[in-house]
Amino acid sequence: MAQNNNKMSYEEAGKKGGQATSKNQNKSFYEDIGSKGGQANAKEHSKEHFQDIGSQGGQANAKEHNKEHFQNIGSQGGNATADNHGKDFYEDIGSKGGKANADSHNKKHFQEIGAKGGRSSNNN
Repeated sequence: MAQNNNKMSYEEAGKKGGQATSKNQNKSFYEDIGSKGGQANAKEHSKEHFQDIGSQGGQANAKEHNKEHFQNIGSQGGNATADNHGKDFYEDIGSKGGKANADSHNKKHFQEIGAKGGRSSNNN
């Protein structure tokens, strides 16, 4: 502990307080204060602000990692999700996705994509 006339630095005091708090609080305490902080942050900034910082973070992340990195973490996330959820989970999210898709497109849209028969327009 660095001392200046027997006084703790702000960094040391913060660390000590954080350690004491973590001993006395549980997960729900941190979820609650995180939620409150997120709500306060959302009131202070616009949707565009969050889109901008998200885009900046995504671009920085893309510069730091290659395609294989993203394939690996995507696979890990998919496996973790599969390990934590059963068949009902996938049926539920599939149903929700299908409903959202149906609500956002008309019958003609589905007839047009059906006529393509799975052929890609951009030859992927």
